[in-house]
Amino acid sequence: MQIRNSKRLIAIAGVLAGFLIFSGCGKQSKPPQSGPPEVAVVTVQPEQVTITNELSGRTSAFLIAEVRPQVSGILQKRLFQEGADVKAGDVLYQIDPATYSAAYASAKATLARAEANVTSIRYRAERYKELLPSKAVSQQEYDDAAAALKQAEAEIQAGKAAVETARINLAHTRVTAPISGRIGRSLITVGALATAGQGTALTTIQQIDPIYVDVTQSSASLLRLQRSMASGTLKKDGANSAKVKLLLEDGTPYPLEGTLQFRDVTVDPTTGSFILRIVFPNPNGILLPGMYARAVLKEGINEQALLVPLQSVSRDPKGNPVALLVDAQGKVQQRMLKTERTIGDRWLVSSGLAAGDRLIVEGMQKAKPGSSVKVIPFTGEQKNAVPSTAKSN
Repeated sequence: MQIRNSKRLIAIAGVLAGFLIFSGCGKQSKPPQSGPPEVAVVTVQPEQVTITNELSGRTSAFLIAEVRPQVSGILQKRLFQEGADVKAGDVLYQIDPATYSAAYASAKATLARAEANVTSIRYRAERYKELLPSKAVSQQEYDDAAAALKQAEAEIQAGKAAVETARINLAHTRVTAPISGRIGRSLITVGALATAGQGTALTTIQQIDPIYVDVTQSSASLLRLQRSMASGTLKKDGANSAKVKLLLEDGTPYPLEGTLQFRDVTVDPTTGSFILRIVFPNPNGILLPGMYARAVLKEGINEQALLVPLQSVSRDPKGNPVALLVDAQGKVQQRMLKTERTIGDRWLVSSGLAAGDRLIVEGMQKAKPGSSVKVIPFTGEQKNAVPSTAKSN
């Protein structure tokens, strides 16, 4: 038994010795690290970008007309299809014209009677005028005849006015479209009484080609833009500065460009913003009044823009943007930055960097300010292609 236990102890000791030898070999196989850590950098270079501003707003009709009756009567017919396009002058409703036809005929008869009476009165006045020098008629008789002639002529003028009024009222029994556009639903049915000057419109017509897009812009952003223009950081884009692109509510771009029509002259004190009105062509009726949309306005061109990858900028405990650079001696420096907006997957930096600076993009966790590093060029592919325009946040 003692011999067996001795053999068993010898076997266990051999296994442990082999394990220790194997472990020692494994540790010796790892190469010792030496030299400064590697960091990937990009060299900052200025480039030209077009600065844009994305503003949200709502669409509104170019023209709106609420159709109301100008005479009273029973509605006999509705002559349009709800939701269809109508042209100015198209007949929309027919009001019972019977009483207005009778009034028109009566006015014409009264005018005819006045025209018939004036003939004999005119002849009498002319005869009295010829007899007056010979004293065959008195001056009073002539004056009475002349006054009767003027009264008869005035009655003719009043009769003509009455005929025109009756004709207009008769024409107003045919309610027509005042503008061209798309008509809404009818708010009155056949057989109902329509009243001249009633508060409720019969229907509404909206012209939506072209169509307005009213967006709001903060006064602070306008002041920032004006300062950039004054300092020369931004330059106007010439004729293209008035062209505006549109993004629909689902994010898809609208195929046609619009034109900036005007900027409101008053700032809303409750919101600190003002209205910009843009006109867009809408031949296919894609845009409807009340839709939400985002307008992309061109503000100007920055010819010396400094753009850096998003991952190269971090934040200090106070939330200020900072970046790590490698100087000419290969040492790391920390630099405070001032960023304006994002452009694709890059920051637009307004201060803190200069052309030719080597900015660390990868390996920042191994780089400490003041330490030496080994520089390699950054070759990472950017996931989002950088657009040619910069968009405000």
